[in-house]
Amino acid sequence: MIDRRSLLAAAASSLALSALPLRVSAASAGLRLGKSQPFSFDALIKEMQARAAQPYAQQNSLPQSILDRIDYAEHGKIKFNTDFALFHQGPGDFPVTFFHLGKYFRAPVHMYVLSGAGQSASAAEILYDPAYFSMPANSPARELPKGAGFAGFRLQESRGGDQQKLDWHSNDWVAFLGASYFRAIGELAQYGLSARGVAIDVSSPGRAEEFPDFTRFYFEPSANGSGAVTVYAALEGPSLTGAYRFVMQRGKAVVMDIQANLFMRRDVGQLGIAPMTSMYWYSETNKPGPVDWRPEIHDSDGLVLWTGGGEYIWRPLNNTRNPSTSTFADESPRGFGLSQRDRLFDHYLDGVHYERRPSLWVEPAGDWGEGTVQLVELPTDDETMDNIVAMWVPKQSAKAGSNLQFHYKLTWSAGEPHETTLARCIATRMGRGGEPGQNRPKGVHKFVVEFLGGRLGSLPYGIRPEPVLSATSGTFSDVFTEAVPDSVAGHWRAQFDFTATGSEVVDMRLYLKVGDQTLSETWLYQYHVS
Repeated sequence: MIDRRSLLAAAASSLALSALPLRVSAASAGLRLGKSQPFSFDALIKEMQARAAQPYAQQNSLPQSILDRIDYAEHGKIKFNTDFALFHQGPGDFPVTFFHLGKYFRAPVHMYVLSGAGQSASAAEILYDPAYFSMPANSPARELPKGAGFAGFRLQESRGGDQQKLDWHSNDWVAFLGASYFRAIGELAQYGLSARGVAIDVSSPGRAEEFPDFTRFYFEPSANGSGAVTVYAALEGPSLTGAYRFVMQRGKAVVMDIQANLFMRRDVGQLGIAPMTSMYWYSETNKPGPVDWRPEIHDSDGLVLWTGGGEYIWRPLNNTRNPSTSTFADESPRGFGLSQRDRLFDHYLDGVHYERRPSLWVEPAGDWGEGTVQLVELPTDDETMDNIVAMWVPKQSAKAGSNLQFHYKLTWSAGEPHETTLARCIATRMGRGGEPGQNRPKGVHKFVVEFLGGRLGSLPYGIRPEPVLSATSGTFSDVFTEAVPDSVAGHWRAQFDFTATGSEVVDMRLYLKVGDQTLSETWLYQYHVS
């Protein structure tokens, strides 16, 4: 994140805490603060709108050669001292700690603590001091100039220890770090995929992807026992500016209410709203030979759509040979997200616990109108690369001078945060077509798609669901359904052989029904012909 603001003068950085409002002094005891200035979200919105009319100016104020030496290993040796955590003695339940700058997080971000309310609210900057961090005596970080800045922040667990009795000093539940990226743990207490403030030209032909930065954060003191934290943010990039409000709630799941106000500096070909980024290498669907000893490796295994027309869709993810973008046109979407549905440890066998990675669900507030959910899948041969992006792209053009507002809720949980009477797809498997003991025909692939729950669990004995199957090309054979022989009520699978008739990518669609009654969500699959 590149800071576009000047650092405060040394005189302001030495302002005595006793001169500050009492609430700020208590909240930030031990932190050095700058001069208080008036603050309101409305004023931040107006400021960012005015800045959008000005040329973008990227500031590189720090010695880049020093940041280069704070590599992954050196950065890992730098730890924030929680004695300096913002709100570590209140108000509110959740202390705030900060990330240090380094080779991979180069741009300083300004952090502010708010005091007062309404028209009397003010903001004081938290001034960087290396004394806030524990680091080796020979760390290159010690060579950074005074007031260098921070890279991001964490929200620590409750000071009261009510979140599964976790020690707040060593456990956090939200992290903002790098560009406009942020993450939260789900109800299984594990980080995984990331969200972003905005995505720009992720897969626009002829355009390079742009990564705007959150350049400032403002922390609002919260009431004890509220379970919520409010943070305001300023966003800047070559193509736009933005003002955000995050109201983050720590419960069984993590819920974020987000208001985003965007102001276009120039035309953008592909503007992604409520974007999320994840990793999918391989799964039980189509593991590419002995590439790794673990059975599956992914942070998410499918895209979920709940359309404006009421259709519920599951689209398994692919690790494609070439970059691929799938678009799902919709109007007034009810929600979408990337989900991790496979929750069995034995399917991963990894101590980093992929089976606990959170699912992330976007729920629009108000009518988002026409647009598309876009799924970008990039090839990868390693688990360290985030190769999946999902986002809403409005039909309305993002032209220079235009203003866009979006309000939505993010839920970080184990599954989708709403009930449905439809059975959900829990597995997609592929193999050679034909039958055991017979010559397996070339070019024929067998698919087995499993569904569980919903109305399948109340089917009368002897009633078999009917598979409704279609594809953009190719032919099907040996199509049938059967109960999975595991004595689990409502656990069914559809099987079919598929023969491709061309070289184009094939889009398949499947759902289960009895008579006129739909029993399952719709399974969509994109089959890449070998």
